[in-house]
This record gives sequence, C-alpha cells and structure tokens, in this order.
Amino acid sequence: MAAADEEPKPKKLKVEARRALRDHFLEHAGRYIQNTNGRIGLTEPKGPRFDELVKKFKVEYHAGGSTQNSIKVAQWMIQQPYKAATFFGCIGTDTFGEILKKKAAEAHVDAHYYEQNEQTTGTCAVCITGSNRSLVANLAAANCYKKEKHLDMDKNWTLVEKARVYYIAGFFLTVSPESVLKVANHASENNRIFTLNLSAPFISQFYKESLMKVMPYIDILFGNETEAATFAREQGFETEDIKEIARKTQALPKVNQKRQRIVIFTQGREDTIMATESEVTAFAVLDQDQKEIVDTNGAGDAFVGGFLSQLVSDKPLTECIRAGHYAASVIIRRTGCTFPEKPDFH
Repeated sequence: MAAADEEPKPKKLKVEARRALRDHFLEHAGRYIQNTNGRIGLTEPKGPRFDELVKKFKVEYHAGGSTQNSIKVAQWMIQQPYKAATFFGCIGTDTFGEILKKKAAEAHVDAHYYEQNEQTTGTCAVCITGSNRSLVANLAAANCYKKEKHLDMDKNWTLVEKARVYYIAGFFLTVSPESVLKVANHASENNRIFTLNLSAPFISQFYKESLMKVMPYIDILFGNETEAATFAREQGFETEDIKEIARKTQALPKVNQKRQRIVIFTQGREDTIMATESEVTAFAVLDQDQKEIVDTNGAGDAFVGGFLSQLVSDKPLTECIRAGHYAASVIIRRTGCTFPEKPDFH
C-alpha cells in the first residue's frame, strides 16, 4: 500500500494508456457496432475494417471459433496421431480464409472447410488490455454453411462415418440445425457418442425448438452456470440449484438408451458439476494464482477439448474432467486459445 500511495501518477498513466488502447481499437474496429461493453456485434453487413486493425496494431492470428478451439485443444492434448480430430466449417475464398487453413494445419487439425464466395471468412478481433478484453466479431461466412453442399457430399460424409465421437457447439443451431440433426441421428443409430454445448444463453432462449429437437440425441451436454440457469428457466425446471438443473437435464427423454446422458456444467473458479444417471458430483477446479491469468477467452472451449481428448481413448469420466480442468488452466495463462508445444498432463 505504501508504494501505491507514493507513486499514484505512473499507475494512473498505465490505466489510462490501457483505456486509450482499447478505445482506439474500438474506434477503428467498431464503426458499425451498437455496443461497446466488451463484446460487440455488427449491425452493418460490411462489418468493421479488419484490414485497418492489421495495419494499426500488432496482430496475432489463430484458428478460432468455439468448436474449432475445442478441436484444436483436443488434438494438442492427444498429440499423436496428427489429424486425429476432424473439423467442418465454412470460410470465404479470401486472405483470411487462407490464413485460417494455414493455422488449422499448423495445429494438426484435419480441417475440411466449405468454401464459398458469398461472404468473407468470419473474423473476431480481440484486444486484451491488462485482464480485460474487447471483442469485435464478424461472423460472415460462419453463417453460410450448407448441408447439401458440404456435409452431404460423399467425401465429407465418409469422414463423419469414420468418427467415434462428435462435438458441435450450440451456436451451429443458428446456422444449420438440419446438419446437427443428421450427425446426431447417425451417432444414435450407430451407438456413437454425440456431444453438444449450450454455448450461450440466447441459444436456449431463441433457438429453443432446434435445441430441443436435438436434445434426445445428446449423450454428453456441456455448458456453464449462466447457460444452465437460462436453460432451466426456459424449460420450467423451477430451480436455481445447478446440481438440480444438471439432474433434471440428464433425465430428459433420450433416443439411444444404450448410452445414458451425461451433463457437465462448468462454473469458472467454482466446482464443475457432472450429472449421470445415478448421481450428481462436484469436481474442484485446479488452484490458480489469479495473477497468472492472462485471458479467460476460450477457457470453456479448452475444457471441452481436454475432456474430449480423454473420452476418445475411453478414459473414465473423472479423468476426462481432470483433463478439461488442466487444458482450461493452461489456456487462461496465455493470450487467446493458444498452448505450448506439448501438454504436461499425466
């Protein structure tokens, strides 16, 4: 306290510099935005001028998107063989699309993109100032995936048939619910594992019909505490207790009775909750020095990636959760959803 009291000016200047950087970032990225409170959605089709950001800031590129983040982390945790994880998505025929393909390849992910020229490749600019972050997203091509032009093609569906575990973010229900249902039905009919993430509260609110159509096929459901609470309200569970929400969600109707649903809700620094047919269990997260946290963006995606990396090897659920906690603890100590060359998970 003495040092802080003696040196107020440098501290103030540092804070002001960070605010100035963030405001400058938002000024250039957010010319077409409504909201300047951390996360920004576009309101004009042309979107922010990402080329200006590249010119005015030191930029790092990462293959992103919620599902792709999880797949990257799963592949990183698995290490060998390369391309153990396959990813489908949609990009534009442009520079950012080429960068995305390059970055996915560097992460050893077997990415197969539907490439179209109606929309540019989706981008999300992230400005990190201290422990704060500002995001400007332009979904663009991410909203253009077409089942009949990609998933239904023999060469792509063959890859689906080879898989044992499937993971889709709830966000994709806003784009191609018919694709989600096709994969979910295939998994159920062939007794494969189909997993899905609630992804965001608005999915349970505004895409409830699509979500509940796929729910009977979900073997493992992921979400965080906020998403769980919203889902519970929308389903009329009449409880705010996260363990009870997990239990009620687990008990929802299911098509493939050979696999009973598992529900997993993360809560940041609080315990992770897992509901199975027989019990609801809480798992403590890893101790984390708050000073080491750099960026929480992608922590939930990383948890899923870590979990899936052990699930594909038929490890116990407790080990899957331990891997999820480890992966998330690594990602929050780095910028973006990035990781060192090899995991230190034993």
